[in-house]
Amino acid sequence: MQKNWQVHLALGFVGLIYGANYIIAKGVMPDYLLPNAFIMLRVSVATVLFWIYHLLTSKEKVKDKKDYLHFAKCAVFGVMANQLIFFNGLNLGNPVNASIIMTMNPIIVLLISAWWLKERITRRKVIGILLGLIGAILLVSNKEISFDNDSFKGDIFIFLNATFYAIYLVLVKPLMHKYEPITVIKWTFLFGTFMIMPFGLVPLMESDLSQLDAGIWGSVAYVIIGTTFLAYLLNAAALKHVTSTIVGYYIYLQPVFATLITVALGLEGFKWQKMLYASIIFFGVYLVSKRTK
Repeated sequence: MQKNWQVHLALGFVGLIYGANYIIAKGVMPDYLLPNAFIMLRVSVATVLFWIYHLLTSKEKVKDKKDYLHFAKCAVFGVMANQLIFFNGLNLGNPVNASIIMTMNPIIVLLISAWWLKERITRRKVIGILLGLIGAILLVSNKEISFDNDSFKGDIFIFLNATFYAIYLVLVKPLMHKYEPITVIKWTFLFGTFMIMPFGLVPLMESDLSQLDAGIWGSVAYVIIGTTFLAYLLNAAALKHVTSTIVGYYIYLQPVFATLITVALGLEGFKWQKMLYASIIFFGVYLVSKRTK
């Protein structure tokens, strides 16, 4: 029972990290770093951090050479496609649109898990996911939503990102039963770094990093250490104990935390309706994560 609470606490913390990321990452692009340059910097530095962490905490090696191909598949969906498409979508689109579209992720994860991993779709899970979807949409419904041409392209990218990340959560699940989370993540990100190089290496080399002030470097550090290193590691650790559907469901907490952060910063006022919408999402979390007797 204690382990179960630790897992959900970790997933809640990941939701908080990602909730702030919509605001922080958007502030860096495109004025200071182009999306592909930002991703190249993000993934390459995070890869180094993962390998150092593995060196300090584990001696585990890959047991089967066939698993390298599985790591590469995870890298395609969980690192290269996921990150390149998300940052380019966020750069073109509206952060509010992005947070709404990402609520499709748990539904996609549930469907893929049922097809691929033969995970049972229960009535309780469906109700929980629908409640989360309704709560998340209501929570951001009073904010400005944009559908201009660039924003629409960005929305398409965000939807593709939600789909690719859902595939990654399902693909990586079997590896988590076989290896420690850090072993899976370090190899996935190593392959992902090489895959991103053709898209991001030249833009990064052409960027004038000396012009970035302390505030922008702080935002970059947050994305690398928080949104990448900690978030991927915690999600990977959680996948050893809960289903891909539950991990995907916690995306519904991102607009909750994003709203709390904007209220705390004084960017918008507090409203009781928001607490109600957040409560709907948390009740959905309970329904999805409740164990079947």
